Amino acid sequence: MGISLAFYSFIVLGVLESSYGVLLPSIIATFNLNSATITSLFLSQFIGYIGAALVSSSQSNHVGYIRMLLLASIVLIFALAIYITTPIWPLMIAGGVLLGSGMGLIDVSSNTYIANDVDNADTIGYLHGFYGIGALLGPAIATSLLNTALNWRLAYLIFIWMVVLLALGTLFSEKRNYVPLVKQKVEPNTNTWQHLREVLCKPVVFISAFFLLVYVGTEASIGYWAYSFQTLIHDIPKIQAGYSVSAYWMGLTLGRMGMRRMVRTVGAIRTTEFSLIILIIGLLFWWFVPSQLISLPIMGLALAAIYPTIILLASQSVPTRSVSSTVGFLSSVGNLGSAIFPTSVGIFSTWIGLKNLPIMMLSLSILMILLNRWLIRERIVCD
Repeated sequence: MGISLAFYSFIVLGVLESSYGVLLPSIIATFNLNSATITSLFLSQFIGYIGAALVSSSQSNHVGYIRMLLLASIVLIFALAIYITTPIWPLMIAGGVLLGSGMGLIDVSSNTYIANDVDNADTIGYLHGFYGIGALLGPAIATSLLNTALNWRLAYLIFIWMVVLLALGTLFSEKRNYVPLVKQKVEPNTNTWQHLREVLCKPVVFISAFFLLVYVGTEASIGYWAYSFQTLIHDIPKIQAGYSVSAYWMGLTLGRMGMRRMVRTVGAIRTTEFSLIILIIGLLFWWFVPSQLISLPIMGLALAAIYPTIILLASQSVPTRSVSSTVGFLSSVGNLGSAIFPTSVGIFSTWIGLKNLPIMMLSLSILMILLNRWLIRERIVCD
């Protein structure tokens, strides 16, 4: 039951994060914002996420996985209720903090649970594949509603019912009383901060965190701004642009569902290298021929295997007692990228124009290649 809830929780996570890019122009119009001021919503979500990641890392074994999901569901319901009803921008910011908190609880606790509590470690690839399923559904739902001239808030009304289903699943779980995230006795003389210090002493964790910072920033920036880039800069019809964003997440989904075979065939290092090469090809195609739509699913496919592979490898490089802290740290740093880079794109777009989005993403891809070479040279990541 715990695995099923983990998979569904990542569908919810994917829906909430991916739909944001399609709804962004409508939110900007409703609150009379621009590409720079809207970034305060990104930052509010990040603040909530960081707080939730720290809570999840420190309290996960005391609270248990199912109860952690229930807490996340309650927080998300409150956040989405604010998004649906408020006409005031500061309340949207407050809702963003709650939304980030709920998503952070899901992200860290589900990643930790799957990385530790499942005999077949490859299941983490499927976990992130279910995120892709949600990420595929989110833009499709939002696009369909906007295409029928319905208010953007109705999308969040649909999403809140998805969260209610998650809450009901936790309440009816036969293991709702207690499911630990880590099957490991807690040492009496250690705590989360000691585990975190132990984790930070390992170069694999530190460098992997920096890698994920850039990776998540790239994935989020494309997902958040691709719709605006296509509709505002290149006059692509809104419904076509919206479904192309779904295609981006579809590529991510298919890639994550198939990553196990890829990693087993060529190894983790080559999988990451191939992924980055394909990503750059897709970005170059997007830059030179922006009106075509095939580059977005190609980029999604290229990005698919990177995050779960890095999380899994880093988790396997630390003692079991430190896995929760490791996943929490990596997820937190990665989510920092989802705040920094989309925000930076919004700010830079007011100076150099959103038309340069592919160039900005190319620079981040090159940085990931350099980081990956660093990992290989230092023999930190191994097959």
